[in-house]
Amino acid sequence: MNPEMDIVFISQLKLDTMIGIHDWEREKAQPIILDIDIGCSISSAVESDQIEHCIDYFSVCERIKTLAKTHQYQLVESFAEEVSRIILQEFMAQWVRVKLNKPVAVNEASGVGVIIERYRT
Repeated sequence: MNPEMDIVFISQLKLDTMIGIHDWEREKAQPIILDIDIGCSISSAVESDQIEHCIDYFSVCERIKTLAKTHQYQLVESFAEEVSRIILQEFMAQWVRVKLNKPVAVNEASGVGVIIERYRT
């Protein structure tokens, strides 16, 4: 990551979605929690004070909420990968880190999941 890169973050976005490989996981939507760091430059936004010059975190959240409602995944890895693809391609980020936590997947753990980082090529 470029050391001059800024980060827009979304912390603990709580969603319900159909995700899992076990039959009991496929019976109803489960909660997931997303932490997303988005690498971008905010210099144009700082100068203009206009939303069109930066990553609109509200729009990112709405897009990810739509994904959670309309798609089903077996693996947390697949969901996290799709989130990263959306942010890099649709929101033109330079870099993204997605942490996906399934808080009810394992009774003995406060959560399980995956953290991925992707760069725009």
